[in-house]
Amino acid sequence: MTKVRAIKGMHDALPEDSRRFRSIEERFRSVVTRHGFGEVRTPIVEPTELFVRSIGEATDIVEKEMYSFVDKGDDSLTLRPEGTASAVRAYLEHQVGAKEPVSKWFYLGPMYRRERPAKGRYRQFHQAGVEVYGDPGPFIDAEIIDMAVRFLRELGIADIQVLVNSLGSGDTRDRYRAALVDYYTPHVATLSEDSQRRLGTNPLRILDSKDPRDQALTADAPKILEFLGPDDQAHWDGLRATLDALGTPYTVDPGLVRGLDYYTRTLFEVKGDTGGAQNALLGGGRYDNMIAELGGPSTPSFGFALGMERLLLAMPESASERTLDVVVLTASPAMRARAVVLARDLRDAGLRVEGDLRGTSLKSQFRRADKLGAPIVLILGESELERGVVTCKELATSTQSELPLEGLAAELTRRLR
Repeated sequence: MTKVRAIKGMHDALPEDSRRFRSIEERFRSVVTRHGFGEVRTPIVEPTELFVRSIGEATDIVEKEMYSFVDKGDDSLTLRPEGTASAVRAYLEHQVGAKEPVSKWFYLGPMYRRERPAKGRYRQFHQAGVEVYGDPGPFIDAEIIDMAVRFLRELGIADIQVLVNSLGSGDTRDRYRAALVDYYTPHVATLSEDSQRRLGTNPLRILDSKDPRDQALTADAPKILEFLGPDDQAHWDGLRATLDALGTPYTVDPGLVRGLDYYTRTLFEVKGDTGGAQNALLGGGRYDNMIAELGGPSTPSFGFALGMERLLLAMPESASERTLDVVVLTASPAMRARAVVLARDLRDAGLRVEGDLRGTSLKSQFRRADKLGAPIVLILGESELERGVVTCKELATSTQSELPLEGLAAELTRRLR
């Protein structure tokens, strides 16, 4: 009989992976809530039109990667490929802009793209992200870039590269597109097939091409920073000055464009070592036109998203928080029920406790306790119980002592601290 397997490009998160996922999620929530962000939860399924209009028809996501289908009501629906469009739809639908001048949201959840699976790139993947509506920047842009860097450092990811660029807005973008068309047109036969097509639809995407033929030409292409108008230049200068004031390290990369059409002005990306070709840990920027293009009022907006699977590859194993505090062992069959009660009482006091109740040898139980990673092991024996004590072994130092059962939870909490 054929084995039942997960769909290609989608994978299971077993308890060890889930523990590390949860560590990322908890630290992300901690960082962003300290910066005043509130959580938004949007549906996994959205109207296909939302992503076509917001992301752009000429993007790889819309052209090649979306999971779209027609439901029984003949509506075209899509599993969300990214979080920003859904957040904007919620912002508009609930008329949030009429209630508050600036909104700061964060989200976490699964996204779906039918890409070629690779290390750190899956067809179902998980993102966390933030969005700010109503603040034109550039100071909020710099603050959020600094927040993203600090979050990565909290995860123990120190070896990172922060790239920043400005895509300008309005007339700047129009003049730059025209300059790119003028530059690439004489070399059109040399471009890859995708870039030949993009020359007429979205020439900025050629700058993001990974094809060696395109990259060779792009090295001498016009740079967007040479085309910034006075307002865009002031915004760009303000961003860099604020990053400098924060002490946030960054590198200007005029070729940074990312793969989405909605970005304007500030753009950034953070790269790190994931052990594979997919080394972008997070990225985002300003998208001041999206809300107006979806039928709302003109609203300045800024955000970023990070891929959790990429962070799992980049963060050191030691950065994951432990999931257990104490393991309760006993070699006596008569003590197993008492061990269950002791574990329950310690949990009620707020400790994370696992009991080994299999009836195996104490040596076997110790091996499992060591594998579980709890710093403290309690051994419950009949003679100790008669004296009102329990044996406590701290695995990191191999020190062993007897502790009174009365006040045990408070003493363990003290030692764990």
